[in-house]
Amino acid sequence: MMFSLAFVPLIFSLPSMAQEQGIVRPTLLLQEIVQGMPQGERQEVRVLTATLKPGDKTVFHTHRFPVIIYVLEDAFTLEMEGREPITVKAGEAMGEPPNVKMTGYNRSSTDPLRGLMVYVSDPDTPFFDPVR
Repeated sequence: MMFSLAFVPLIFSLPSMAQEQGIVRPTLLLQEIVQGMPQGERQEVRVLTATLKPGDKTVFHTHRFPVIIYVLEDAFTLEMEGREPITVKAGEAMGEPPNVKMTGYNRSSTDPLRGLMVYVSDPDTPFFDPVR
């Protein structure tokens, strides 16, 4: 029992120790339950960047697997078929579902949009499929 009581101060001091200067803790930007992830024995992970000039938009497209978007600069507006448009600002992240028709915009008339995308797929799967 004495042995157990000796650890009580240590247990209560752990949260404060984690806040010490020099200890880095990640910030959660997005936590989302997704469907449609690849199920094979191997997956390909891609991290991509894109810059959209003022007024630019993506082609109308779908993704075969979910895509995570993190906006580095400005704001990204995503229009998905059958849903309200979503705007994600710098420092925010969002998930794009698979097999949904969509297009993205830089609605700014002055500032470029920069974003980072993470895509996990079956090997050699195209990043997107254009919709005609």
